[in-house]
Amino acid sequence: MELLRSWMFVPGHRQRMIDKALSLDADAIMLDIEDGVAPNEKDSARKNIADSLGHNKEPGTPARYVRINAIGHARMDADLLAVVRPGLEGLVCPKVDTPDEVRKVDAILNEKEPSSGLVKGIVKLLIAIESPRGLLNAAAIAASCSRIVGIIFGAEDFGREIGLPAVRTGLARDLIYARSSVVIAAAAAHVQAVDGVWVDLNDTQGLLGFAKQSRELGFSGMSCIHPAQVQAINNTFSPTAEEIDYCQKVLRAFEEANARGDGSIAFGGQLIDRPIVERARRTIEMAKSLDLIQ
Repeated sequence: MELLRSWMFVPGHRQRMIDKALSLDADAIMLDIEDGVAPNEKDSARKNIADSLGHNKEPGTPARYVRINAIGHARMDADLLAVVRPGLEGLVCPKVDTPDEVRKVDAILNEKEPSSGLVKGIVKLLIAIESPRGLLNAAAIAASCSRIVGIIFGAEDFGREIGLPAVRTGLARDLIYARSSVVIAAAAAHVQAVDGVWVDLNDTQGLLGFAKQSRELGFSGMSCIHPAQVQAINNTFSPTAEEIDYCQKVLRAFEEANARGDGSIAFGGQLIDRPIVERARRTIEMAKSLDLIQ
């Protein structure tokens, strides 16, 4: 599964923003027809997105996802009619509460893909968990469909649902239980966990702190709302040179230990056994996929 670290929301009714987003270093863009677009602009958003998806994708440019309106709403039908076409790589499904909602989208895509010139099953899904009910069902939701590449935590909607104040401060410590639950549900289903946005565009240090906390909780990526946030997110969710060097040394030391018949070793003052070695191996594989090492 391809690792997508930075997921940037792009309002679909703003063609200039779409054009810019298509050339950014974000791993994925989420062309929005949902909350970021007023009701009277949704038709414009659908047309802009459909036209933009028709442009040939250049190597190294962001994956193209579209955030549709709520599953089961009439607007969703109009969204899918407009955007399920060549160039679409995935859908972001908002406010999902049950596995049945995901299966409904899956069934629609199974019908629409062949008639739209797409290989059946090619459109992936990123599922948004944005309510207490969705959180309680997160594990079942994450495992409900083979199209799912990840689940994303919608902090603002979730905060509203549980009655948090309108003005939030700090690094979302009030949502750590919910965020950790999303990570565990994603890990159980072997899909990505994507954290919510850092909304203060003027607080770069806050963004870095939040992204670091997200990675420490187990998220593999994070959403954002501005191009200036992309590089910090990509850097934070990538292995550092120090991590890569340490993991390479761990793997070499463990291979030498195995050759001697030892199943665990003391390395750098720490007991190293197979779970730690597998984490080191995963870090090296990630570094290779990001072209940080050969």
